Amino acid sequence: MATSISATGCVGSSFYGSWGTSMYGEDYTLFAKSVSSQSQVRIGRKPMRLQPMMKNVNEGKGIFAPLVVVTRNIVGKKRFNQLRGKAIALHSQVITEFCKSIGADAKQRQGLIRLAKKNGEWLGFLA
Repeated sequence: MATSISATGCVGSSFYGSWGTSMYGEDYTLFAKSVSSQSQVRIGRKPMRLQPMMKNVNEGKGIFAPLVVVTRNIVGKKRFNQLRGKAIALHSQVITEFCKSIGADAKQRQGLIRLAKKNGEWLGFLA
């Protein structure tokens, strides 16, 4: 965007009005060139794909994380994930039974399960 100093000494700009009017003229051509140079397809090669990041943000943190990591190394990753899945399923069943006993609806039950997952991540159970 070009700026200029008027005869009164005030700084002015080429931006007048809404955001829609700022994409005309030289600004638009610079924008179009930068977008086209970034989005060029690599010929003869597969396009690069980013790997999805499905990672626990608290990985390695929490008071139980070291215990979880040691157990995973001893038992093996496949067996550990099976045991973890069973524990999570049992915990979800306990939450469901609790919600039935107090008369909570499905939305509240789902909220409690999400809260349990968040607490498990914070404590290091999902490390």
